[in-house]
Amino acid sequence: MGTQAEVLLKVENLRKYFPIRKGILVQRKVGDVKAVDGVSFEVKQGETLGLVGESGCGKSTTGRTLLRLMEPTDGKIFFAGKEINNLPPSQMRSMRNQMQMIFQDPYASLNPRMTVGDIIGEPLLIHGLADNVKREQKVRKLLDVVGLSPYHGARYPHEFSGGQRQRIGIARALSVNPKLIVCDEPVSALDVSIQAQVVNLLEDLQEEFGLTYLFIAHDLSVVKHISDRVAVMYLGKIVELANYDELYKSPLHPYTVALLSAIPVPDPNTHKERIILKGDVPSPVNPPSGCRFHTRCPRAQEVCKQTDPEFRDAGNGHQVACHFAEQN
Repeated sequence: MGTQAEVLLKVENLRKYFPIRKGILVQRKVGDVKAVDGVSFEVKQGETLGLVGESGCGKSTTGRTLLRLMEPTDGKIFFAGKEINNLPPSQMRSMRNQMQMIFQDPYASLNPRMTVGDIIGEPLLIHGLADNVKREQKVRKLLDVVGLSPYHGARYPHEFSGGQRQRIGIARALSVNPKLIVCDEPVSALDVSIQAQVVNLLEDLQEEFGLTYLFIAHDLSVVKHISDRVAVMYLGKIVELANYDELYKSPLHPYTVALLSAIPVPDPNTHKERIILKGDVPSPVNPPSGCRFHTRCPRAQEVCKQTDPEFRDAGNGHQVACHFAEQN
């Protein structure tokens, strides 16, 4: 999981709002779901950035917006130094072979009417990267790379287990030799024993092909295993970002502290204090004023209700958005 100095992906103040409309004959806009609301980070060539948080915090929307599977509402996205959020469809299509995605649900992300060979080879066909003979050769090679057999290419997705289907999804993402892969909770739908196999496969592929990952997950133990740096997201914003060992040893944001306390310890003789956050996650339609976490924060004070904390560097590249981070 070595990192290089070159920044492959840079995101500045990214926003993705979904309009809320009411009315039967004439629909009018009455508000927005602020799924992603001012997110900024960068991913270096060859590294893995983990993006974690509760369900509904905007992780998957961030990943899809980065690849323009959803169009951003505002902000800038730079890939390999080039701004892509305003590229016309023809130019964006030529860049898609450099940016791929592994989807969360291995049962819904594969076309049941296509053979596995056609599914993996389809990106090559769309981008015109190989003729029929070379495409078949590439498919057989990719099946072998992800731990499947070449004869599996003639079968259909329903003939495979969840872990095998996710391997097929990984092979499809690899087919066009991408630089960046957004892994959208790629192991959350799999059994624990299969999760480890898929995560180890992703690590091996990263080393073999020099890949860069944005790894989206809600399981912090999985993220710790694969990530170089970890970004913690809450209600559409990143509240903490640091090197993985720094974040797990010395978390600064109270939300991160609570998330880490929920990781189970395999030793039954080890007692671990569990932090239970009060209240429910606020609605992204009408987020709280000031710090969005103040309604559930154990150390919230009056300033937290009024002023949104700056996302700042607390030292050694450890960034946090909290007025009282140093009091942890």
